[in-house]
Amino acid sequence: MPNPNRGSCGFQSTEFEQEYDRPSKSQLKREMTALQKLGEELIAESRDRVKRVPMPEDVRDAILECQQIKDHEGRRRQTQYVGKKMRTLEPHEIADIQKTLDSWRGLSKADTAAMHALERHRDRLLKDDNALTSLLALHPDLDVQHTRTLIRNARKEQAENKPPKAYREIFQLLKQLQKPSADEGDHEDSDEDDERDDF
Repeated sequence: MPNPNRGSCGFQSTEFEQEYDRPSKSQLKREMTALQKLGEELIAESRDRVKRVPMPEDVRDAILECQQIKDHEGRRRQTQYVGKKMRTLEPHEIADIQKTLDSWRGLSKADTAAMHALERHRDRLLKDDNALTSLLALHPDLDVQHTRTLIRNARKEQAENKPPKAYREIFQLLKQLQKPSADEGDHEDSDEDDERDDF
């Protein structure tokens, strides 16, 4: 015979329900995964950069130690340990680390774009004699004789498969020429950048 009281508690109150104000398990797992990834990003950075990141000494030591491990399994274990150390950080410490990494990413993207532009300029100088004329129009103070010599030597290096000494020097020369433009006004910058892309 079925029990008539089964499944009934006799009251409709929520006073005995437990209050859960802690994060759910899936939320905690997401946070742990994010911190693990943040640790891996730090491991991938250079040692000098890691030393400049604002973080507790024990976390930095764990990251620097991981960078030195060559053995695959040993590195995997140390990476897990770095993730564990990352989980001990306070929210403001995590925010400081993230801010530092984000600033590097922005800087490196800009640096990469600038480097590619300089490489294109250098290639134009080697392929087209008119490119030097355009460069001189933008930079009248440029040492023409020295630049012509560098271009001639770089072409010779390429033809004879020699080490690219002059080729690299042209890159450095173009890099130096770009520096003064940073002090000029924004609208002048954009006009000059357009012109530079043409030479």
